[in-house]
Amino acid sequence: MSDVEPDRDDVVAAPPPAGETDAAAEPGPERHRAGPTDRVLPYTRVLAYVLIPFLVAAAFLLIVLPGGTEQHFAWTIAPPITAMLLGSAYAGGIWFFVQVAVQRRWHRVRHGFPAVLVFATLLSISTFLHWDRFHFGHISFVTWVTLYVATPVLVLVAIFLNLREDDGMPEGDDVEIPAPWRYVLALVGAAATVTGLVLFIVPSLLIGSWAWEVTPLTARVVGAVLTLPGMVNIWMLWDDRWSAFRRVFQAQLVSLTFILVALAVRFGDLEWTRPSAWMFAGGIVVSAIVYVAFYVSLERRGTRSV
Repeated sequence: MSDVEPDRDDVVAAPPPAGETDAAAEPGPERHRAGPTDRVLPYTRVLAYVLIPFLVAAAFLLIVLPGGTEQHFAWTIAPPITAMLLGSAYAGGIWFFVQVAVQRRWHRVRHGFPAVLVFATLLSISTFLHWDRFHFGHISFVTWVTLYVATPVLVLVAIFLNLREDDGMPEGDDVEIPAPWRYVLALVGAAATVTGLVLFIVPSLLIGSWAWEVTPLTARVVGAVLTLPGMVNIWMLWDDRWSAFRRVFQAQLVSLTFILVALAVRFGDLEWTRPSAWMFAGGIVVSAIVYVAFYVSLERRGTRSV
């Protein structure tokens, strides 16, 4: 199933021959109709195009060169697994904002924006709380500060402008996410978010017992990354349209893939004598399995419904 596919609902079907029953007229849930609503506004699309190059640069520096942040990043990140974890969030962000740029319907990407808003806001707060840790005068520092001052505001504006663009209706060939999946994924997201917020709000509580060595700044950065899945999955409790989560879950799968790569490449960075190291690694592996199973299951449902 291609993500940059033409909208089936935008094609005007020929009327059925006389005497035949139109299946769409049979009793059933009302389906989405193409119209003036449910569209990605130009402002939002331009924002995506602006952010993508910065995400690509950051993901490259943090995933490919995680040990060189002292020379080429806004602040020194140690150990390298922290850099790769942050880079994994940017890798997922690349996929997400590419979808924002190419998709035509707002509901297909809307649930990713609150997660981006919280993530960017937490990193902005972390920057000012730990101002002395940054490489003043470096181009990456100037870029970092500019982005994390501006991005929360720009994303909030995008959410506000697109607020009424989703009519809440499923697409013509949409699939309903089963309730058990929605509750399980919301629970997984809630666990990650609670852990992330504890790390962010009270980093001293977990310093010394986290899966690897962290400082107050890196603990807060790790916490910000962990809030991302929860801020997406929580919306499943109110929205059961697969079309509203499919692209965002692809972004989450991209992030999980790079986190697994980080665990494999930086295996030695984890403090395996601490229970939290095993819990973190096991949690990521289990989350990846659950997410893949969920995605494949919903894709198969979608294929059968076409």
